[in-house]
Amino acid sequence: MNQVFEKTSIAGINLDNRILRSATFEGMADEEGRPKDELLNTYERLARNKVGAIITGYWAIQRNGRAYPHMCMFDSDDFIDSGRKLNTAVRSHNVPLILQIAHGGGQCDSSAIRETVAPSSVSYPLYSKPRALSEPEIEEIIDNFVKAIVRAKKAEFSGVQLHAAHGYLLSAFLSPHLNRRQDRWGGSTENRFRIVGEIIERARQQVGDFPILIKISAYDVHKDGATVEESVRISRMLQEAGCDAIEVSCGNVDWFHTIRMSEIPVEAILAFSTQYSQKPAWVKKLLKLLMPLLIKKHQPLQNYNVEAAREIKEQVNIPVIAVGGIRKLQDIEEIIGENRADYVSMCRPFIIEPDIVSKFSSGKQAESRCINCGYCLMGVSSNQLRCYYGRIPSKSDS
Repeated sequence: MNQVFEKTSIAGINLDNRILRSATFEGMADEEGRPKDELLNTYERLARNKVGAIITGYWAIQRNGRAYPHMCMFDSDDFIDSGRKLNTAVRSHNVPLILQIAHGGGQCDSSAIRETVAPSSVSYPLYSKPRALSEPEIEEIIDNFVKAIVRAKKAEFSGVQLHAAHGYLLSAFLSPHLNRRQDRWGGSTENRFRIVGEIIERARQQVGDFPILIKISAYDVHKDGATVEESVRISRMLQEAGCDAIEVSCGNVDWFHTIRMSEIPVEAILAFSTQYSQKPAWVKKLLKLLMPLLIKKHQPLQNYNVEAAREIKEQVNIPVIAVGGIRKLQDIEEIIGENRADYVSMCRPFIIEPDIVSKFSSGKQAESRCINCGYCLMGVSSNQLRCYYGRIPSKSDS
């Protein structure tokens, strides 16, 4: 247990323990993309309860990369003061705040942007088919990622994390399933990695040793998709490029593979999804019967990326963070103690219990109360982040 709660550092970022809050989309931005007070309060609550570090929900590096209308933006220097305000609040609790930056790519909701773009024109479930990016557009995206990293340093974030997981734009470039390009941005591992390598290399020229982390999907469900074997190779390339830490997740445009549930959250899908919430009652009734049959449930529900993290950790010297279904203190102790990862990160446990690290460290609790219902995942597409505990709230609920 001492290893879990010892003081460590990642590229100069000081942490009081090895449990991180993984990036979790909060849906707490205004129409312009500025964080609301609710987001500041969310981070303060986590920091007060001694999480090792907070990785923000993703912030968009340009307008056509905004996945939802209530997603934070970081495409202009005008947003630097908003970021600095968050950091000032969290820093008083001696907890680092790491900014996750992203482009939504083919997974931007139609309520946020008119046209989606991606490495290739490959269909994405639940989203309109994207247009393939031109080479000048790719160069513009690289430039905007670099500008966002520069802004993050000016806004006093402790570091940044590139979101290269879960089918979003950088993840799509890395994926042989989603990247069908025949130019220097597709094909071989080196070509598919190029955009990430260019971002890190160009950012280093401007921000020096400012911490740059990354989140990747080590594997997915597609026959021509990501594999742990190739992800190990990509991780070595990340280390050589100057990346400071790798968070290991899974999945690309997969139904409930990245974030897993004990049961398919049909009620939440029908209530919150922009694609289904306005359907007639008879259609919803039919979908309620069909969805559990058509949508696959993935197993296991807990610790499902730990083995991939271990394989990556054996091949790199930079810190490796395991995420995915981590719920028990004993498991965390074993993951760290057996050297399968340097850190663990959690998402849903912090939604239901922002104080879970304090409970773990004090011995008050040894397991998250999260029931893996997945309602929070669906709810945040149209509402602010909250725990539903497997129940759609009635109109009388506050």
